[in-house]
Amino acid sequence: MELNNIYQRFFDILFSILAIVIFTPIFIVVAIILSLVSGDGVIYRQKRVGLNGEMFDIYKFVTMIKNSEQMGTGNITLANDSRVFPFGKFLRKSKINELPQLFNILKGDMSIIGPRPQDIISFNAFNKREQEIIKRTKPGLSCLAPIFFRNEDEILDRVSSDKNNFHDQYIAPYKGKIEAWYVQNRSLSLYFLLIWITIRVVLFPNHKINYYEKFKNIPTPPKRLGVLLQL
Repeated sequence: MELNNIYQRFFDILFSILAIVIFTPIFIVVAIILSLVSGDGVIYRQKRVGLNGEMFDIYKFVTMIKNSEQMGTGNITLANDSRVFPFGKFLRKSKINELPQLFNILKGDMSIIGPRPQDIISFNAFNKREQEIIKRTKPGLSCLAPIFFRNEDEILDRVSSDKNNFHDQYIAPYKGKIEAWYVQNRSLSLYFLLIWITIRVVLFPNHKINYYEKFKNIPTPPKRLGVLLQL
């Protein structure tokens, strides 16, 4: 069944309100801890590319030291990245740092499921064709590409060459292809399937998924990336 935008918005509002109510105690605890340990506030805001290419502020819990984008590997975060403070590592590993985006969803900037919103530099690393396709729909809290690359920092740790260059040449373009595949295959059943898979991989991080069996005709990665993905 095709995913009508009205249906999607209805479920986005319903699920985001339910999730905010359920996770309110976590919001409070995390906010208190971050106010004590981060030294840079509680909520991190960054401009991301949204529907029709319009920019919006994405919300996340702070996990890195101030001005981290101007240090080290820039917008690319590695495993054991020194810019991430200890409590921030827990937030990133558990994906709790992404929970404030429930308010982005409630506002209408994002959906529960949709291509992950990228900063302009990362978005421009996608091929032009995929950029135009991705801009047709709202970005999401989760989708196939972020599930596929949920351990991206560990993948980059296995790269012996320039990590930024490898990301821009292999990972980003492949992400763009997967995100575009989602937009072109959007349906109500895929929407709920990706919500279910997201919940499973958050609760069971080592859960293995055969993407090419579960999702027919998704693009295959370039050989060099496929080797690192152990496909």
